[in-house]
Amino acid sequence: MSCLRRARTWEISDSEEEGLDLKDTEGHLACVSVSVAVAGDEPHVRGTATTSAAPLPESSGARTGHASVASATRSTGPGRKRRMRAEERKIARETLRLERERAKEEKRRRRREEVQHVKSLQPENCMRSLTVRVHPVLLQESGCDALLACLDCLDCLSCIEDHALTHSISWRRRLSQDDTEVEEDQVLMVFSQEEFIVMVTSIKESLNGESEGVESLFQPLSEYLKRTRGTVISLLVTGQSDQSGGSKNYDDGPRSQLGLLDVDIEEVLVYLQLYRNVSVHFVFGWQEVTDHVCAITKALSKRPFKAACAASVLGFCVDGSWAGGVQVARDGRGLAKVWLRQIQQLNRVSVVMATAVTTAYPSPHLLLQAYENTQSEEQCRGLLADLTVRGGAKERRIGPDLSNRIYRLMTSQNSQLVLD
Repeated sequence: MSCLRRARTWEISDSEEEGLDLKDTEGHLACVSVSVAVAGDEPHVRGTATTSAAPLPESSGARTGHASVASATRSTGPGRKRRMRAEERKIARETLRLERERAKEEKRRRRREEVQHVKSLQPENCMRSLTVRVHPVLLQESGCDALLACLDCLDCLSCIEDHALTHSISWRRRLSQDDTEVEEDQVLMVFSQEEFIVMVTSIKESLNGESEGVESLFQPLSEYLKRTRGTVISLLVTGQSDQSGGSKNYDDGPRSQLGLLDVDIEEVLVYLQLYRNVSVHFVFGWQEVTDHVCAITKALSKRPFKAACAASVLGFCVDGSWAGGVQVARDGRGLAKVWLRQIQQLNRVSVVMATAVTTAYPSPHLLLQAYENTQSEEQCRGLLADLTVRGGAKERRIGPDLSNRIYRLMTSQNSQLVLD
């Protein structure tokens, strides 16, 4: 019995090349028939394998081609769409991830800038940005060495510079944003009693409508005030005596130790204060001038931080540990600390004073109940006055002032009420 099996070895006859023609390019298939004879257990090729190119009908070849294209479209079309959708989702996820990273980096950058800005507002950092300018004319005074030695001890810059107003000490601040320098609105003028007497005489002549006969420091002062608006100028008159004490009576009226009439000096002081925004201070020597300069320098170093605290909504939460807040758990742990912080946020209230209140009344509800059980409002205001504050060298009481403020804090319905 003979059957067709796959041949182990087969040959293609030369007739195959003859059967291939131009019809293969039109989509016809070539049929190759191989006859293999198998006898017994050892199959062998009984004849030469013959190939014959029998062209199929055109309609059959066309149907086969269309079927293969359709099957290829069905097999590759949905898969390609799925791959494209997956690729689009991957790109969208990557874009979203990059946007989130950029947002986080921008948030960290803003936070770092805010931290640096807050640090720059600290008084010790603002002190480094100040420059104290001393006019060279003041170096001729014998006591100016004390001022220069004190400025060297401060953590600020100082320079001897010829600026607009003679006999003056001014301040300049370096801004951290663009390293530009701005002038502060505080200016000190330092001169002796003799120069002040000449100035008083010159001002009196101008007020009386007379022509100014002598030159004084009032002329450069007036010109400086015309050029700069809003500047606060203080005059420091150095000497061993004070115009306010030790006046003597003469025929034309009481005279001060400066040799001028008291009424003339008072008139000049009022004129300078009201019309020129200039205050006059009499000091005994350059040590008091140095103390005055140091006080103004320290006040200017604290000005930016105080302005930032005043501009915030909750000014008492800016400094110290208030910004951290208190964490309250679900079971109520931490509420006692919140109650303590609520009392401590009041002005001039220390930790020991707030602890005395919260120890006597562990919660706001208990304090409100105590207020309700009190008969009169006067007793409510002084309810906490006798509480003992334990801490420090000796024991003391809360006092009526803090007791009244706490009462208004707990019972007032006015949100804009000023407790101090």
